[in-house]
Amino acid sequence: MVSDSTLHALIGAVVTVVFSFVPFSPVLGGGVAAYLNDADTSDGVRVGALSGLIASIPLLIFGLLAFAIFGLFTVGGPGMNGMAVGLGGFFIVLLIGVVAIAYTVGLSALGGYLGAYFVDGA
Repeated sequence: MVSDSTLHALIGAVVTVVFSFVPFSPVLGGGVAAYLNDADTSDGVRVGALSGLIASIPLLIFGLLAFAIFGLFTVGGPGMNGMAVGLGGFFIVLLIGVVAIAYTVGLSALGGYLGAYFVDGA
């Protein structure tokens, strides 16, 4: 059985992914998750961050796809050039993935704080 917090975090993640074309959509998803959870601020941050972590799963899948595509372009060149380009591409994709996950989880936690703030009656 799924707890209420996890269910609300999942709903917030769906909101984040559906509104991903809007800048700062993780704030909206984390806020929805905390508001539905009727949480205080510390629980709101936790539920919001969990919502962002769940919403990061499509980002990870997209990152693996991007890595596979960039991996096609690493072949070629005499000697170690292909390997050097491959390692460079790997670290660039890894860095972009870490920044994207930090962006999503951090803004979702902020949204969780704001959602809990609105629950308390602002």
